[in-house]
Amino acid sequence: MREQTPYHKGTPELDKSVGLEAQSNPRALRGQAIAQMAGAIYKDQERYRVHSQTRDWFYTVTPHETGWTCSCPDFLKRGVLECKHIFAVQFSLQIRETVKVEREKRETVIEQFNASSCLHCGSPSLKKFGVRHNKDGNIQRFQCLTCAKTFSVNIGFERMKHNPKAITSAMTLYFNGESLRNVAESLALIGAKVSHQTIHNWIAKYSALMSKYVEKLVPSVGDTWRADEIYIKFKGDMRYLFALMDDETRYWIAQDVAGSKEIVDARVLFRKGQTAMGKKPKVLITDGLKAYQEACQREWWTMKKETRTRHIRHITMKGEHNNNKMERLNGEIRDREKVMRGLKNEGTPILKGYQIFHNYLRPHEGLNGRTPAEACGIQVQGDNKLQTLIQNASLSNRKFTLAEGNR
Repeated sequence: MREQTPYHKGTPELDKSVGLEAQSNPRALRGQAIAQMAGAIYKDQERYRVHSQTRDWFYTVTPHETGWTCSCPDFLKRGVLECKHIFAVQFSLQIRETVKVEREKRETVIEQFNASSCLHCGSPSLKKFGVRHNKDGNIQRFQCLTCAKTFSVNIGFERMKHNPKAITSAMTLYFNGESLRNVAESLALIGAKVSHQTIHNWIAKYSALMSKYVEKLVPSVGDTWRADEIYIKFKGDMRYLFALMDDETRYWIAQDVAGSKEIVDARVLFRKGQTAMGKKPKVLITDGLKAYQEACQREWWTMKKETRTRHIRHITMKGEHNNNKMERLNGEIRDREKVMRGLKNEGTPILKGYQIFHNYLRPHEGLNGRTPAEACGIQVQGDNKLQTLIQNASLSNRKFTLAEGNR
């Protein structure tokens, strides 16, 4: 049974951004108090669920072209056109807009690399220093006039027989659902003849490289997270992939593979998510799996209700509480795994690679054509975003290696 939401006694100070008429309305005061509670409001499809201040259930607030409707007695029986729950949603939307503006101000930009400075010393004094010949064409080399070292602009793809366009095209086709052999046949049409094993090696190499880089990024996710599990075949044996996703931006936060969903310790997944995001959620939405309830109580339960994570676990596909956003992510994973006919081992880089593809490269209709990373304030520049990620991951790894070598 869910815990009661604390009722805030006294008269809270109303936000000065609202009108004078609202400031004198006691329902507006109570509405703002609800909006400031942890986990009191969340969006369910096109409507909002607002927790009662006195009882343990949610009221439904629905937007319409002519205004708002609410399922509370104030609106239905007393004829109050703007009840405290409608005010709470309006205040919550104002807070969300403020957070969105702040997120855009501190937006992280992953820039596409260009040869404007030396990779070794950062000097802008460069000159062309011949070309490097390989199977797919020539690659320009440069020499720094300050440190006299040479380098090429083929960052991230050094000593590769094929050009970055062919490699990134192969990875994009694969993560979009094509098999390795179909990808090899597609590359042959543009003159890049490679085996399916070579394509697999590219995916494994660059998925591991990008994974180390994106782990250093901290996206600005919301306070409502979702968790769910899906069974996947590993070498013929069934395993469960547990995934944690942000509700607002659909950012895939963390993943974990377990042999059984009945005896799994979901704290491993929650700890990965909290470490990656630097915070814990205010609301967690899952199905009725007992492992989620136990992990949430052990990991995120506190004595203070203000800092306690509210766990919503009684969900159905068509009920008042559903996990449809998480099921959509499960569908993406299932489509990819179906083509592969299972995975080789639990430590495969394919899952990490698809997580990066989902977050940074795949636009989502529910986000108005943006990627989850863009919704979290991380902008990847360039027409070939995958190449931009690989370039920055390679540069980041090179700087780390140089720093370790200088110690």
